[in-house]
Amino acid sequence: MKKDDFAFDVDDQLFTRDRRRSFTVPSRYYLDPAVYDAEKEAVFYRNWWLVGHINRFSQTGSYLRVDVQDQGILVIKGRDGEIRGFYNACQHRGHELIKDDSGHLKNRIVCPYHSWTYDFDGTLVRARNTEDLPDFNKCNFGLKSVRVEIVADFVYVNLDPDAESLNDQTVGLEQEIRHYMPKLAELGYAGRVTYEVACNWKVLIDNFLECYHCHPAHPALVDLMDMDSYTTTTYSIHSSHIAAAPRSESNAAYSFEKGDVDFGYAAWYLWPNLTIWAYPGEPLILTLQIIPIGAEKSIEYLDCYTLEGKRTKQLDDAITYMDEVLQPEDIGLCESVQKGLRSKGYNQGRFVVDETESELSEHAVHHFQELLLDALECVKIDWKKT
Repeated sequence: MKKDDFAFDVDDQLFTRDRRRSFTVPSRYYLDPAVYDAEKEAVFYRNWWLVGHINRFSQTGSYLRVDVQDQGILVIKGRDGEIRGFYNACQHRGHELIKDDSGHLKNRIVCPYHSWTYDFDGTLVRARNTEDLPDFNKCNFGLKSVRVEIVADFVYVNLDPDAESLNDQTVGLEQEIRHYMPKLAELGYAGRVTYEVACNWKVLIDNFLECYHCHPAHPALVDLMDMDSYTTTTYSIHSSHIAAAPRSESNAAYSFEKGDVDFGYAAWYLWPNLTIWAYPGEPLILTLQIIPIGAEKSIEYLDCYTLEGKRTKQLDDAITYMDEVLQPEDIGLCESVQKGLRSKGYNQGRFVVDETESELSEHAVHHFQELLLDALECVKIDWKKT
């Protein structure tokens, strides 16, 4: 076994660090429930998970609730202006504190089960009928916290207290996003579209990370952006996907007037399951979070952010294109791939990576699968078939 190879079955071709010689991961990585179970611990519980734009925490008591797989998390703005994250579980009997996805609490966090009451910093301030309870100290029953970081005005949480800082892992990401979206801090939430997709979450990530399929599958997108200027660059745990100039302001995708920055398309992938999109024209950021709900099923949350959360005709046209054209095209491709992965006639493919890493190159897909295999090795699981 070579140092830079990963141990697969004896019948598998090798995934290697050399992306131009490497095969993809075997199809069972997209099918086996045991792989999905391992990913919960090795991938999702140990890495950064998007919560939402910082402007959704506009005042003291503003909160968002997210589920990191089966772990409910409450993120709330405190009286000191700090945004904190906690497990969404009362320390009395474990009842969920908050069920709504978002909202505003005027005074305290009150458990609906037995009314244990917490301040916005997680401290327990009231527990009914415990005044004479032996050896009971409210200080020992504060909410259990999770880490919170802000990158490019978006809030993230991480369940791993020892995880490396997201800012340290994504050097240059915030600057690049702000270059293409100078008014990022002025954006407001403009709504969510949800998609249920019959495929493994990694199929959706693989698909996003390459434009090898763009010409045959996305004719309107190709008409929108200048493919000759399309570049994909991989970093530590993220990648950028940029078309430097629009092909035409009137195209098959949607018509627009030039905005603050003249570009055709800008998107970013952030390990493990987030993509961020910026389109030309009026300021618009779309975040697409890809969430597995089983080995072969996923949910996608497409959140839209516009200036002050307002929608104009141009922005509606851009969002409509994403919702009604681009997303259905990609979902159809990915669901078909998932069916093909079950075929007895397929196990692995080759990465198509050219020396110049052109718009047709799949080097970012290799980068993602490399991150995946590195993460799964951390839990010391034997991936050989039984």
